[in-house]
Amino acid sequence: MIRVLLVDDQAVVRAGFRVILSEHPDLEVVGEASSGPEAVAAVRRTRPDVVCMDVRMPGGDGLAATRAIRDEHGDAAPPVLVVTTFDLDDYVFGALEAGASGFVLKDCEPEELVDAVRRLAGGEGLLQGGITRRVIEEFARRRSAPTLEPGLVEALTERETEVVRLLAQGLSNAEIADALVVETTTVKSHLGRAMTKIGTRDRVQTVVWAHRHGLGG
Repeated sequence: MIRVLLVDDQAVVRAGFRVILSEHPDLEVVGEASSGPEAVAAVRRTRPDVVCMDVRMPGGDGLAATRAIRDEHGDAAPPVLVVTTFDLDDYVFGALEAGASGFVLKDCEPEELVDAVRRLAGGEGLLQGGITRRVIEEFARRRSAPTLEPGLVEALTERETEVVRLLAQGLSNAEIADALVVETTTVKSHLGRAMTKIGTRDRVQTVVWAHRHGLGG
């Protein structure tokens, strides 16, 4: 069972999400919150597997709440799926910088929301549709001198580095496997070991890390 916390300042939105998610037996809504501070407290109280987080809320924004949840719970923090009406680069970047693991728009299809929750619960991370390529390209464009953490890049094997670099270019596991002429399971293994070494929890944050450390090209 995947435990989900819903965070949105509009009760009707939370009710709609609850209906959508409750139709699936593997998903359970364990709590709701209408502001950032309430979300932080609700995570502490309900221990969800995934948090569906709005961005703009009068009582405290979702990005600050996402950052606070990450700071309080560290590696044990639940992945945050940012669900918003705003398809703006600054919101996407802000969500990623705050530590969110996924980003979808409120006008997505119900099954897209369900799929996103499941994927985050499984440690994958998600950027909806065309957002992925735009985010990757913009990270590359905005990137200043890479902020290298001594030893982390060097800790990766040559093949792990190749996999991370291709991931940062927007390739799927299957596409990486084709490029390297290996099995998809091999790609997953290399990526899993690389993520353990560099301390990222999902594919999205691995892409962010790669661009910050000069592996996005």
